[in-house]
Amino acid sequence: MRKNHLRTFLRGSLWAVAFAAAMAITSCKPGGASAGTATHENPSWLTKLIGELKLEAPANPPAKIYRYTYLGQEVYYLTGRCCDVPSQLFDADGNLLCEPDGGITGKGDGRCTDFMEQRQNETIVWEDKRES
Repeated sequence: MRKNHLRTFLRGSLWAVAFAAAMAITSCKPGGASAGTATHENPSWLTKLIGELKLEAPANPPAKIYRYTYLGQEVYYLTGRCCDVPSQLFDADGNLLCEPDGGITGKGDGRCTDFMEQRQNETIVWEDKRES
């Protein structure tokens, strides 16, 4: 009877080790942060926004959020999602700065016309990978 318990324990332990190894391998991406991967915890307002986006139907093209440096500050860019819906640019505190592109004219709201040229340090924060 003890032999069966030991065998079950060892089998479970092997699965746990294999799972941990798989998680470690998939979480490591070549190039680290410079390759455009998120390396720090998102602000709470951004986590909430992502949660809200997940409750919506998938957009076409899929919604994406990028982190950039723009005019010396950290900003978050939510891509436009369809049919003249403008993109949105937020500061690190979650305040809407502008709509850089999209909308009826495709040029956004005109409040940060240089964003596309001036943005630096692109990092993808979140991408909706659901099928639309």
